[in-house]
Amino acid sequence: MTQVFFYHDASDNLAAACALIKGVWKKRNPLLIYAPDPQLADTVDRALWASEAGSFIPHCRADSPLAAETPILIAARLEQVAQTERLMNLSRELPPAYQRFTTLVEVVSRDEQDRLAARERVHQYRADGCTVQFFDLSQR
Repeated sequence: MTQVFFYHDASDNLAAACALIKGVWKKRNPLLIYAPDPQLADTVDRALWASEAGSFIPHCRADSPLAAETPILIAARLEQVAQTERLMNLSRELPPAYQRFTTLVEVVSRDEQDRLAARERVHQYRADGCTVQFFDLSQR
């Protein structure tokens, strides 16, 4: 069963997501970042390249020829990606076939529309039998 981790009340969604991605990479764990919006995918890609000096986070698009060799992938679609360990959802929608992942990470900002969409996803995850845990980012 998928374990879902909600990091909520982020003052900056992108910065919070990048900090979590950096933490995953420090442990040398793989991660699939679901970003179906092309502009968001580009923004995440640029942010990971622009991280602080000496802290390179190896990543690429899931459809890149280097994807099989790269631990952090950014995907607009999840159907053809083999990685099933960790998924970060950067969409306001429920990721398709999310149940095949062991861990699902959600980052939720203080924006009311973002919070409402997240509440709907929490209800669906719980209805599907997932364990959901919450982490408050408002103090960070």
